[in-house]
Amino acid sequence: MDCAASEFKVDNGYDLDFKTKNNDGSQVISGEKLGDLYREFIKEYPIVSIEDPFDQDDWESYSKLTSSVQIQIVGDDLLVTNPERIKEGIQKKACNALLLKVNQIGSVTESIQAAIDSKNAGWGVMVSHRSGETEDTFIADLVVGLGTGQIKTGAPCRSERLAKYNQIVRIDEELAENGNNTDELYAGEKFRHF
Repeated sequence: MDCAASEFKVDNGYDLDFKTKNNDGSQVISGEKLGDLYREFIKEYPIVSIEDPFDQDDWESYSKLTSSVQIQIVGDDLLVTNPERIKEGIQKKACNALLLKVNQIGSVTESIQAAIDSKNAGWGVMVSHRSGETEDTFIADLVVGLGTGQIKTGAPCRSERLAKYNQIVRIDEELAENGNNTDELYAGEKFRHF
């Protein structure tokens, strides 16, 4: 799930009816109640990963949820691939996975360091595209090169997304041709700690 909760954060909580213009505020709940809602979802459905469950500055709610569930809690808006925010997230145990966006932090070198820091903390790393993406396949190469085991590039319904999936297939084929057992090279069920 990618909740993008910063989009429905209001002064006094989280507005679950934020799409309704001039709503009466009856669907505004606290971060604690929103965390309870996520825990209910996790019990009822086979959810393995939640991205941005809270506002980008709601460190406390992130930490409470992360400590109370056994799934991946991904920081995107929370961490913005920024080394200082990643460090703070690690210290506060706010999440257990980084959404890595190369063009968010600015350089491949900084992205690699962000992935290393996150992995050293025991976190998962998911390499992601950005809005307005092109058919460039670099993030597919980066996923394999960093051994993250996770890519977020959207449903394969448009060419810029499909290009990345096709690149992963090409990499798999090339590795297999060179005698590699690709079943051992890809994350599978170990996606969080590959």
